[in-house]
Amino acid sequence: MTKFSPLVNYLATQGQYQLLPFRFEPLDDNNVVITNFVGEFALISREELRATVNKRLDPDSKTYSMLRSRHFIKEAGDEASVELLGLKTRTKYSKLRNFTNLHIFVITLRCDHSCPYCQVSRQSENKAAFDMTIDMAEKALAIVFRSPNPAIKIEFQGGEPLLNFDLVKYIVNRAKEINETQQRNLQFVITSTLSLITDEILAFCKLHKIYLSTSLDGPEDLHNRNRPRPGRDSHARFVEGLERARSVLGYDAVSALMTTSPASLTRVRDIVDEYIKHGFDGVFLRHLSPYGFAIKTKTYGAYNVDRWLKFYQEGLDYIIEINKRGTHFTEQFAALLLTKMLTSDDPGFVDLMNPSGAGIAAVVFNYDGDIYASDESRMLREMGDTTFKIGNLATSSYEDVFTNEVLLSALEDSFTLSAPMCSDCAFEPWCGADPVFHHAMHGDVLGRKPESEFCKRTMGVVKLLLEYMRSDPEVKTIFMKWANRC
Repeated sequence: MTKFSPLVNYLATQGQYQLLPFRFEPLDDNNVVITNFVGEFALISREELRATVNKRLDPDSKTYSMLRSRHFIKEAGDEASVELLGLKTRTKYSKLRNFTNLHIFVITLRCDHSCPYCQVSRQSENKAAFDMTIDMAEKALAIVFRSPNPAIKIEFQGGEPLLNFDLVKYIVNRAKEINETQQRNLQFVITSTLSLITDEILAFCKLHKIYLSTSLDGPEDLHNRNRPRPGRDSHARFVEGLERARSVLGYDAVSALMTTSPASLTRVRDIVDEYIKHGFDGVFLRHLSPYGFAIKTKTYGAYNVDRWLKFYQEGLDYIIEINKRGTHFTEQFAALLLTKMLTSDDPGFVDLMNPSGAGIAAVVFNYDGDIYASDESRMLREMGDTTFKIGNLATSSYEDVFTNEVLLSALEDSFTLSAPMCSDCAFEPWCGADPVFHHAMHGDVLGRKPESEFCKRTMGVVKLLLEYMRSDPEVKTIFMKWANRC
């Protein structure tokens, strides 16, 4: 009979482990965060880091067990840990094989609002020359249903898409007709201010289970200042439209976004309170983007990343306080990052995707037939830059669009695992590649990382989240709920 070897043969001793790939980033004078390829992380001291890399870590310590379980180190014979790391990596990138899910139809540039930070060049309500035609919509749908993704989301944007609602109805009915044979998981979203909502529109939305995405920038005075329209009644129309939409479609069918204007910077608590007042269970404290009127009116340059991070931290502190008092309320940008940090799931948020979500996750059909790699790409076009135009509905096939050299080069050149500085960054597993932003700001898709506002903003928020989790166990419990959408 074969006898078991003595127990000592199965115990690790100092120096008998190997390092698996990881990166680290100092958080302060005494603590660092280390991360691996799949975004698992550990908060350890600098002394523990030195002991780990010098293979002097005590095998009986909690740190040793933790690092081994999270695939930072492995012992001889630990082949399962390498297999698990590979499996988690494949899981992380598994959504890529489904390819494009979100298809954005810009059905008009007409709008009844004149927001100073608008990211597109809106047109007045009577300029029908800026409407998409039925012919263009048909050609776009032909490309939509070539996507291999089992789930298809069609989002109507503008301008104000309700100003061309007849085309919305046509596209919805036609897409559902095509889907009778395709059998995809088909969803529709209309992005609207709700100022022009009618009973007819709501009845159609209910019949076809269409979701509404709207905008709320804060209390009445702030919202009206950020989103002016004739009559100065933007907020009143929003409230009326929200109540009508919820009464017909239900609470879960209407979501809202805000944009941080210069006037918003001292009002974050008021903004959060306004969202709670109107029954929302979260808010996305969204920064300005450097496109369209936000640049022309110099709104984008009115504050920098440091000022936005101060605004964001004040808002997050307040939201955490609200949660501690027993009210579930989520900061949605944090929730997206926490999902990547604390779970094996990737929410598929385009700005935080790597490879970039441009084309892979989303594609835009503009009102004039031009096709763009992302929503930001068509915003850039409105500034006269067509770098990320990847086709036209009148002349381009599906293959032409998604094998376009502009798209493929942008995806390859901005891939963070091989990008200078990104490849060494401990926050890389949680971050994303944003080639359109970096092209707009720096003139190339990779950008200058030490100067990148995208990097500073993401790193700033991640460090905040890590500090909250390190210093307050109750906050970590709250964050776990956000990450798991509980």
